[in-house]
Amino acid sequence: MSALLEVERVTKRFGGLVANDDVSFEVAGGEIVGLIGPNGAGKTTLFNCIAGAAAPTSGAIRLGGRPVHGLAPEQCARVGIARTFQVARSFTSMTACENVMVGALLHTRRTALARGKALDLLAFVGLARHAERPAGSLTISEQRRLAVARALALEPKLLLMDEVMAGLNPTEVRDAVDVVLKIRAQGIACLIVEHVLEGIMPIADRIVVLDYGRKIADGTPAEVSRDERVIAAYLGD
Repeated sequence: MSALLEVERVTKRFGGLVANDDVSFEVAGGEIVGLIGPNGAGKTTLFNCIAGAAAPTSGAIRLGGRPVHGLAPEQCARVGIARTFQVARSFTSMTACENVMVGALLHTRRTALARGKALDLLAFVGLARHAERPAGSLTISEQRRLAVARALALEPKLLLMDEVMAGLNPTEVRDAVDVVLKIRAQGIACLIVEHVLEGIMPIADRIVVLDYGRKIADGTPAEVSRDERVIAAYLGD
């Protein structure tokens, strides 16, 4: 498969701190790639560089062959990159439907079209019956799915998901996995930061592992789970 996302030798420094150190990997169209590693490994920083919230100090990031490093978040959204956040962010006083309409309005100024798209996406993530509820009244699991629906309203080619399964019970994790698989079935590539390994390992095509900002493994879940460097990073030498 040809690469949709290319991360090439990306380094991100904050003064003397190197958060990402010469990181390279690719994500193909329609592929699910897990991005894992211990706390402080640089996963969210790398997400921020891909999504436009931060610019890499050096290196290149391309989407469909087009350089996107250094673009603002709204520019990244327009070329096909959407993301969710580790802490679900919603407009709490607005309804679930209105929240998703915010994303849909990137591509249309017709509120009727945006509302129709929002309702379709809420049904897609299993929140149709909550469409008119204030977003602030939803559970953590529901707010995570709402964030996914709003990101999908941007019509992305690549969806970045930051710990969508964190803090969920086993049933909610299975529901989240089902949503990810449905997204992949739509041809959308997913790059997922995740600590719930039992959620990401069975569905990922590949796993990329960071430790202290460097990539230490890149392979199938089976290959990565046997890698001695990965075992050491999680469990200690």
